[in-house]
Amino acid sequence: MSTIKNHVQLIGNVGQEPVITNLESGKKVARFSLATNEHYKNANGEKQTETTWHTIVTWGKSAEIIEKYAGKGKELGISGKLKSRSYEAEDGTTRYVTEVVADEILLLGVKPN
Repeated sequence: MSTIKNHVQLIGNVGQEPVITNLESGKKVARFSLATNEHYKNANGEKQTETTWHTIVTWGKSAEIIEKYAGKGKELGISGKLKSRSYEAEDGTTRYVTEVVADEILLLGVKPN
């Protein structure tokens, strides 16, 4: 059970072109948004779609895969864990961020033109 304490699995579509950063160490990091859709019927029986946006971060070989194959609109499956962090913004306020740090990437569907 220890492997499911902090485990996230998502299937969704890349929202914008991933941002790839090459670190001084030679390692790559990729950051991108992933949209997941949930479909349901409201009280009147009408079909509804609720979209949730997730911030995804991936490192090393997974970041290289994202750079080569995962553009805007690409359907992906990801597996990873939630990470929360804070930072000081330019205006001096503290900002809090929760991200999914992906360690496995599954390319799905066909890359749009």
